[in-house]
Amino acid sequence: MMNVISRKFPTKFYLIPKEELHSTMSFNKIILVGNLGRDPELRYTPQGDAVCDFSMATNERKRDKSGEFQDVPTWFRVTLWRNQAENAAKYLKKGSQVYIEGRLSLEEWTDREGATRQTLQVSGTDMRFIGSRGDAPTDRGGSGSEPEFAGPSDQASSSSSSSAAPAKAASTDDDIPF
Repeated sequence: MMNVISRKFPTKFYLIPKEELHSTMSFNKIILVGNLGRDPELRYTPQGDAVCDFSMATNERKRDKSGEFQDVPTWFRVTLWRNQAENAAKYLKKGSQVYIEGRLSLEEWTDREGATRQTLQVSGTDMRFIGSRGDAPTDRGGSGSEPEFAGPSDQASSSSSSSAAPAKAASTDDDIPF
């Protein structure tokens, strides 16, 4: 009898021999949440596809020999393509926090002194903006720190002061569930 692993799909079971499973399947996925180390660089291929490169760092907090906590950064070089590349170049800048999913590879290269160096390269497949809108540049000509929606002003309505009091009370920190 053959050693098999079954996998259920919506209507059928497919049997895959273990030998085939181990020889053909692999998985390379990395998820990063970190900050940009420099502004994104946008360029276009001769075919017109947008390509955006930037460096980003993730931090790990470790204790050093003296017992003090130190942030230890790990640097990655990220490449995004097409719409994601254009959005990254438009909305991200040095220091922006971002979520990246992609495939990890290790590039080896030789520096000017002849030493072999290594770079962690991520080919991004998904990107999410994290952080406040104030971190991103704005096209409205403002400083970028104004809120998207400030809510109704206290003077805008002609309602009585008794109806305004519950609205103010509802927005206190005690009512926030987190």
